[in-house]
Amino acid sequence: MSLHEAVGRSLGGLDRKALCGWLLVGFALAGFFDGIVLHQILQWHHLLSAVSPEADLRFQIMSDGLFHLAMYLLLVLATILLVAARAANSRVVTTSEILRLSLVGFGLWHVVDAAVFHWLLGLHRIKMNSDAPLAWDIGWVVVFGLGPLLLAWVLPSRSGTASGSASAALTSIVLLSGLAAGVGPSFTRNSETIVVFQRGMSPASMMQVVLGASTGLKWTSSDGSVWVVGPVSWAGLFRLHANGALLVSTSPFVSGCLAWSRFKA
Repeated sequence: MSLHEAVGRSLGGLDRKALCGWLLVGFALAGFFDGIVLHQILQWHHLLSAVSPEADLRFQIMSDGLFHLAMYLLLVLATILLVAARAANSRVVTTSEILRLSLVGFGLWHVVDAAVFHWLLGLHRIKMNSDAPLAWDIGWVVVFGLGPLLLAWVLPSRSGTASGSASAALTSIVLLSGLAAGVGPSFTRNSETIVVFQRGMSPASMMQVVLGASTGLKWTSSDGSVWVVGPVSWAGLFRLHANGALLVSTSPFVSGCLAWSRFKA
């Protein structure tokens, strides 16, 4: 039995909007997974690491942010499709169908990422500083691409009415994961904070803002727009954002998993 037949065996009568919606949910979540884990936590690469290896941190963070924005818009589109399917009184999606479609979407993202972004366009590789980047690419796509597709193939088909609890649980996991990623470091002894200032500010004014946040300088980029400073209090976070900081890595809900980044001199 082919993967197409396996996926389709429990999708009889399923509204096409619901089918595409849940596929997009898995696809976008896989993009978020790669961006958070590889770009921010492990810091093995940025979206355009191979295209602009000498680009400054501002450019790389912006490219990662645009990538996450694209994944966010895909989730918005998925939500619109799912709401439209529900409004059309289409057949309710079962729990097994939600899991199967989400797994297929998750796996397809990694296959597309490897084939298009790694090998065709050459934007980045999984582990940029590896002596065997192809091995890392293949290993990643096998585990996180082919693995979920295989799970979707062998997942038992269960008929019956589905539970809206499956979609609610999936949504809750996504929201709680993002919340934990953003807030977690704020309650730990974070020894450093990355601050990106808006263009046009003078070094003196940026230093004044940093000192006003009651923290100390550890490093700054050559153009002075990116600073690494010491721990920042909640009041300091407010002062930084209110006085020209575009991004502060330890700001909950704003910087997400960038808060876990560590400075390497």
